[in-house]
Amino acid sequence: MSKAPGAPTPSAAPRSGLKFGHVAIIGKFQAPGSRDAVDAIAHTLMDLGCEVSLEEETAHSTGLSSYSAIPLKSIGKCCDLALVVGGDGTMLGVGRQMAEEGIPLVGINQGRLGFITDIPLDSYQESLTSILRGEYEEDSRALMDAAVWRDGHCEFRATALNDVVVNRGGAASMIELRVEVDGHFVANQRADGLIIASPTGSTAYALSAGGPMMHPGIPGWVMVPIAPHTLSNRPVVLPSDREIAMEVVAGKDASANFDMHSFASLMHGDRIVVRRSPHALRLLHPVGWSYFDTLRKKLHWNEGH
Repeated sequence: MSKAPGAPTPSAAPRSGLKFGHVAIIGKFQAPGSRDAVDAIAHTLMDLGCEVSLEEETAHSTGLSSYSAIPLKSIGKCCDLALVVGGDGTMLGVGRQMAEEGIPLVGINQGRLGFITDIPLDSYQESLTSILRGEYEEDSRALMDAAVWRDGHCEFRATALNDVVVNRGGAASMIELRVEVDGHFVANQRADGLIIASPTGSTAYALSAGGPMMHPGIPGWVMVPIAPHTLSNRPVVLPSDREIAMEVVAGKDASANFDMHSFASLMHGDRIVVRRSPHALRLLHPVGWSYFDTLRKKLHWNEGH
């Protein structure tokens, strides 16, 4: 592939030892210091012998015009690896759009939590060097395909990496949802809402609503009611190859949201159908990475002992 005009020439460092030759950087360009962070990472990659491109909006917003700029949707066709510089929210947005391309992603944490952007910004060089040489742990994360159906017509479609949430409106009343799994009636649930979360999303909204934490290797979803009317209405773990449908029976101004990113207003009779996506997010971590190390660090376990 030819290089875009104005792109920097990679350094003379040998490429033979690298598994990934062309790397894209996607930055959380609103964050303070983002320009300097992206530029420093790009120079590190070039020193290692990589060709470097920036995602188009990252290049525009940071003003780093000396690197080739690639639209996000084209990165999977042009590059071998993408580095996401930001927090988990940045990774969620990028992951939803790039999972279909099958390109692996590495998260460099410029945010707060860092459940899936796990390489600290202040010490990325060693981890990044090893990953580029093929020394890493690969982690596959399932995505959900969701659709809102009304009178037999699809009104809205979205992909979610964390969760699909149906919420009541601002009125001080619950909503009632008829829940089905693979077409089999489960229950009519009265609550403030219902969360369908992936293992990745099990440490997000679902956790605060009382759901379990699911290891990302588990092929399942967790269905978590939000403030249920009946206390025996508890979270349920389901196989991810099942289709979950939620029909709005009663309640005012209900809505569905997908990773808290896209939203759909709901009417009585609307059905929100959730299936496993055929695509999965590929995350690369440093050698020795452990899901339990992440939980222990981010949730502050064992502190005070």
